[in-house]
Parts: sequence; structure tokens; C-alpha cells
Amino acid sequence: MLISFQPSITVVRLELPGEPYLVHPLEVSEILADMRLDETSVATGLLHDVVEDTLVDLDTIRSYFGDQIALLVDGLTKIANISDLSKEKQQAENVRKMVLAMTTDVRVVLIKLADRLHNMRTMQFLKPEKRARISQETLDIYAPIAHRLGMGKMRSELEDLSFQNLYPDEYKRLAREVDARRPELEAALEKIKATIAEQLTENEVPYVEIQGRVKRLYSLWKKLKKQKIMIEQVYDLIAARIITENDRKYCYLTMSVIHNIWTPVPERFKDWIAIPRDNLYQSLHTSVIGDGGQPFEVQIRTQEMHQIAEEGVAAHWKYKDNDLGAKEEDDALDALRRTVEKLLLPLVQNNEDHEDSEDFVETLKLDLYPKDVYTFTPKGKVIQLPRGSTPIDFAYAIHSAVGDSCTGAKINGRIVPLRSEIQNGDVVEIMTTANSKPSGDWLNHAITSRARNRIRHFISLEQRIESVEIGRKLLEKEAEKFRIPAKKFIHNNIELKRIANEYGLGRPEDLFASVGYGKTLPRNVIAKFLGAEKFKELDPDGQKETRLKTATKAVRRFIGMEDGIVVRGVDNLLINRAKCCNPLRGEEIIGYISLRKRYRGSQQAVQERLSVNG
Repeated sequence: MLISFQPSITVVRLELPGEPYLVHPLEVSEILADMRLDETSVATGLLHDVVEDTLVDLDTIRSYFGDQIALLVDGLTKIANISDLSKEKQQAENVRKMVLAMTTDVRVVLIKLADRLHNMRTMQFLKPEKRARISQETLDIYAPIAHRLGMGKMRSELEDLSFQNLYPDEYKRLAREVDARRPELEAALEKIKATIAEQLTENEVPYVEIQGRVKRLYSLWKKLKKQKIMIEQVYDLIAARIITENDRKYCYLTMSVIHNIWTPVPERFKDWIAIPRDNLYQSLHTSVIGDGGQPFEVQIRTQEMHQIAEEGVAAHWKYKDNDLGAKEEDDALDALRRTVEKLLLPLVQNNEDHEDSEDFVETLKLDLYPKDVYTFTPKGKVIQLPRGSTPIDFAYAIHSAVGDSCTGAKINGRIVPLRSEIQNGDVVEIMTTANSKPSGDWLNHAITSRARNRIRHFISLEQRIESVEIGRKLLEKEAEKFRIPAKKFIHNNIELKRIANEYGLGRPEDLFASVGYGKTLPRNVIAKFLGAEKFKELDPDGQKETRLKTATKAVRRFIGMEDGIVVRGVDNLLINRAKCCNPLRGEEIIGYISLRKRYRGSQQAVQERLSVNG
């Protein structure tokens, strides 16, 4: 099949699964046009698969369409030729590339969402296992990204399509149950809408539109599963949405009218106008008991709030009809940039230390889910955190320095343990001490990636400092055996740097740390320092081999290698096994991190190592 973009550029695709190749890019471009994105985005929608699926390279795209489109296409092109990685790691690497690219230009993720939406609409051409894999990825990554960008319509369709492919039996069962009740529900909605319109008119409260909806199947299924309730107990199975003129005072006037008509359900009122969600969503939500005891939800928002709720950041795009992709530098685009910086940059900054792509994606999943706990500092600043957060997360959300120096916390004026879970509306005060340091035990209680990454970084730094000191002392003791003065060896930065480079390390401190961790044997460092002939002259009979083996055994015991104990998820962890711990192969081992205990164990191992060398 041949597709011509210009007379002199021809694209050839070798395989066509399910439908003609041109259909997909055209559908993606139509979705982008419906979102009212700029010409550059629509053009990229047509070209987004060209480099990945055809013989055309990125340089050709750049020469014909310019740097801007080439940059977007590159951000959307999957990483190829990484056959040494598993399928899961390849998938993780591509997600990582896309997330990093979208911080440069948010259009990357908007086009990717349009691409994924059309893929989800045409899943019938794929094998069941591939449908399940793509649907799970959509549910884990792309639907939450759409939510974080405030794109409610996009998120809803992605979630429902994923639900349909992942759990077809439950989807069909729930769809039948809702369809059986639909005539009754829609009749109730029409009556509710008529009552609201009549009362708003009577009270002279202006409104633009009144909508009604039945709860989406995925959202309903998730609530039924989480709360273990029957469908009759769902308060928001049906909902009325009132859209007012663009003045928030009409929202609150409408709310008073609603509560005057029906009895509100206690603790079911949410004011997302006074405190917008992190994706800029604003609306008033309340649940009331209607006629016949039928509970339902009412959402109230202005026209502008409704547009943001449905389209998110895409609602901010404006463009001119002249140069390709040119955009007006107006307040709307400034708002867009602020939105992207607020929503997307923290995701990358929180995850940029994850060298492993799968760890990156797992942490990204946690960061993408909605943050529903709103707390306050004593001065009234709102801090938004995930459910289950503790004062440790709160402290690091304020500033890394506050988290590092945290020694205690007060919630609503009462001193509480740092493991306490923060509730919505709590006023949290963090107590700090100048010389305080994070504890490894905090990892058991912190849930935000910002807090956990900072704690891990500090622990790793502390371990390195200890290992550098241990390595230095081990090398000093080894040098004494060969009658090498410490000043000539330990303080010879030029030679130590040369030896470090031979091990692929950059600085003498890195060499000391490697020795301290047990990765490099002191004897081998001395051999490189003296040279082969000099080393053999000072150790001609090899009698010291026995002492070396004994010393190595001590070092291996020091770093937890003697019994083959491996702590997954942590590299270079200094391990001490309790004397009472004599596990058999296959038995579980429980361990804990303690900076003080680890320090004492490290010193003990150093003394043991030094005494063996002596």
C-alpha cells in the first residue's frame, strides 16, 4: 500500500493488521481536531506512526515538515532495537520516553492520548492477550494522565473501554443490570431536571443548562467492588449537573436552592470551587435524598468550569491561521504552561532518580492517581496529598529541608506519631530540629515518591560516607603489611585516581567506597599501586593467601554475602545477621533498617577485618 504525503515522499507499510494503514492516522487527527488543537498537533497526528512503521526516518520528517513536528513525532515514536530487554522493560522504556518528552511539549501526551483512544476503539483486531495487556496499560498510565490533565471525557472513555476488554464478563453483567434499571433511572432524571429548572426560575437564579447522567460502568464497578455494597446503595448512580453563568456566586445560590428542595446527605458535600483539585477541576458536589428515597448527586459549575472539567488543558489551546503551528502568546497559553508545570513536571522530578525503567513506571502509577486528602499548614496553606499519607509525606511536601529535619508532628494541635495517617481537613504542624536526620524506618510509613526518594537518597549517602571511611581504613591496614607509608599511598591522589580509573571509577573516594562495600579487595588495589614485579617481591611465597581468604570472608560477612542473603530492591546495603538468626534455605527472613545499629555493626566489621589482617 502506498500513501503519498508530497510528490517526492512516499511511505510504505509492510503489514496491515485489521484495517488500511491510513485509517488510524486519519482518525487520530480527527480526534485532535475535535479537541480544537493547533495545526501542528493535527499534522503530527497524521505522521505519528510514520517513523515507527515505515521506511521514512526522522530526518526526512524534519526536512519536509520542520523541527517542531519532528520533535513531536520523535517523542511519540517507540524505542526500537532494544531486543536485549524483556517485553515489559521495552514497554516501560517507551512510557518513560513519552513522559520525559511531554514535559518539553505537552502536545506529545495529548497526541498520544488521541492515539491510544483510537487504538482502544479498534481492539477487535487484536489477540485477547494483547488486548488485555494494552487495556491494563491504558488503565494504569493513560487514563490517569488524562485525569491529571483534567480531560474528563477522554478519561471516561479510556476507562470504560479498558474495563470492557479486561473484565468482559463483569462488564456484560453490570451493563445488563444497569440497562434493566435505565428506563426507571432516566424517568427519575427527567423529573429531577424539571424540578430544578422550576425552582431555579422561581428563585430567579440564572442557569445555562441542566444535564442528567447515569454513572459510568467502570466507575460504578470500582465503587461496588471497593465499598462492597449493592447497586441500590450507590448515592451517585444518577446525577444532575447544573451549568450556571460564569460567576461562581450563582453556583452557591444554586446549591442553596437544591438543599431547600431535597434533604442533603451528611458528609456528602464537596466544595471543589473554593479548593480546586490538582487538575484544576472545579465544581460543587452534593448528594441528596429525592422523592421515594432515591439518592442522587448534584454537580454545580459555571460554563468555564464545565469546559475545563471536560477538556482539561486542551481547552486552553488557541492558534492563528497563518504559519504552521504558530500560537498566540496570550493568557490562555500562559495558563496552559502553568498547568503543565504543576501537573507533569513533579511526576518526572519525583521519578528522575529511578534508573530502572520498571521502577520508574511503578512509581509513576502511584503518582498519577488522584490525590484526595486536603490538609492545611498552621498558616492556612493547602497541602494536597494521597490518601494514606503521614506527617512524613506532609513534611517533604512542604520542603525537602523540612522533611530531613523533622522530629515530630502535631495534627489539630495534638502531638501524634509520625506514622499517623492524615485525614481530610487536618491541620498539620511539623516540628523540626537542626541536627535531625531521616530514619530508614520512615520508608515503612511514607507513601509519596517525593518523600521516599529523598529518604532513600539520604540513606544511600550515609552508607557511602561509612563505606568510604571503612575502605580507607582497610587500605591503610593492607598498605602497612607491605610497608607502604600512608602518606605515600592513601594521600597520593594521582595514583589513587589512576587505579580508580582502571576499575571504571572516577575519584579516589569512589575507590574507597568500592573497597568498603566489599566490591574491590584491598590486596588488588595494592597490587595495582606497586606493580606486578614489586608486589611479587614483597609477597614472594604466597603465604599471605590464607590471610587474604580469611579477610575476604570477614568482609563478605560484613556485607551480608556469606550466607547468600540478598535484600531485593536495595543495592549495597550493609547487612548484619543477628546471632540468633540461623535460617534454613527457603525460610523467610525479617529485617529492619537502623542507622545506629548499622553504624555499630560497620565498626565491628572494620575491627574484625583489621584484626585479621594484623
